[in-house]
Amino acid sequence: MVQFRRLGATTAAAVLLVSLGACTKTTPSTASAGEDADQQVRSTAGSGDGCTADKYNGGVPKRDLKAITVGFAQSEKEANPFRITETESIKAEAAKRGIKLITTNAQSDLNKEIADIQSMVAQGAQALIISPLNSEGLDPALKAAQDAKVPIMTIDRLLTTKQPCVDYIGWIGSDFVEQGKRAADALIAATDDRGETAILLGASGVNVTVDRTKGFKDQLAAKNSKLTVVAEQTADFTREKGRSVTEQLISANPKLAAIYAENDEMALGAIAALKAAGKKPGDVKIVTIDGTKGAVQGIVDGWISGVIESNPRFGPLAFQALEDFYSGKGVPPKTIIVDKEYTKDNASAELANAY
Repeated sequence: MVQFRRLGATTAAAVLLVSLGACTKTTPSTASAGEDADQQVRSTAGSGDGCTADKYNGGVPKRDLKAITVGFAQSEKEANPFRITETESIKAEAAKRGIKLITTNAQSDLNKEIADIQSMVAQGAQALIISPLNSEGLDPALKAAQDAKVPIMTIDRLLTTKQPCVDYIGWIGSDFVEQGKRAADALIAATDDRGETAILLGASGVNVTVDRTKGFKDQLAAKNSKLTVVAEQTADFTREKGRSVTEQLISANPKLAAIYAENDEMALGAIAALKAAGKKPGDVKIVTIDGTKGAVQGIVDGWISGVIESNPRFGPLAFQALEDFYSGKGVPPKTIIVDKEYTKDNASAELANAY
C-alpha cells in the first residue's frame, strides 16, 4: 500500500474534479509526439447548448471582435516559460485576427489582478480573457465586468466557486487530475516502483495544485504502488523555491529516490539543489508537468525521467470561443485540451516543440 507522511507546508483545499456532464463530447485522449504545437480539444463538458451573448448573465450586447477592444489579464510574472508562451499566444492570435488587444500582468498579486481587470473595463474593453491567479478571490473584478456587461472567458485555472455563463463564459484548460495520474505512472516506471518519494506542490489556493496532487496520489493508490511519499511541501511553482525546498528535503531524507514536481520550474530548481549536493543524473528520479524546453532538455541530459505536457498556447481556442459566443454557436462550460508526454524516447526529437 502507498504510505503518506506529511512534512513541511501542505495544501489544504477541497478537491475539485472535472465532471463530464451528459452532453460531454470526447475526442482521443492522447496526442503523439510531433503533432501541431497549438492546443487541440480533447473533450467538452457541461449541460445545455453552450453560452452565448443572449444567455450570458441576462444578456450582453453582441459584438464584432474586430470592432472592439479585448483585454487579457495575465496573472503571473513572465519569468516562467508557461506564462511567457501563454501571453505570446494571446497576442499572436489577436494580431492574426485583426483584434485590438490590451494586456496587463498582475505580477502574481491577486489585488493587482483585480485592479487590472477593473482598469481594462474602465478603459473600454468590451470582452476579456483572464488567466486567474487563484481559483477564488476575484469577486470585485468579476462584479465590475458584470456591471459593465463585459463578458469574461477564462483559461488555465478554473474559478471553482463561480458559474459558467453567469460569472464567466466558459473555461479552457487541461485535465489536471489526469496529468497527476500520468505523472504517477511515469514515476512508477522510472523507479521500478520503489523508493522514498517527495512531492513539490504548486501554489496553494488553485485547482491546478489540488488536482495534480489528487491525481498523483489516487493513481499510486490505484496501482497499489510501493513508492512511499515521505514529504510534500509547497514550492509555489517557482524555480527558487523548488531549489530551497529540495535542499531541505534531501537533507531530511537522505534516501530520497524520486521527486514529483507539479511544474517544470520547481523541477529545474530541484535539479540545481541535487547538483549542489553532489548528486548525479538519475540518482533521484524526477517527473514533472509543463513541457518547457528546460525540462525536456533535462530528459536529454538524464536529470528528468518524464514530462507531462500542459500546453499554454491558449490564443486560438480562446479567441475562437469569443467568436462562438457572439455568433450564437455557443461555448461549453469546460473545454479540456490534449496534453502529450515527453520521454527519453522522444525528448531529443520533440525538443523543438517544447516552449
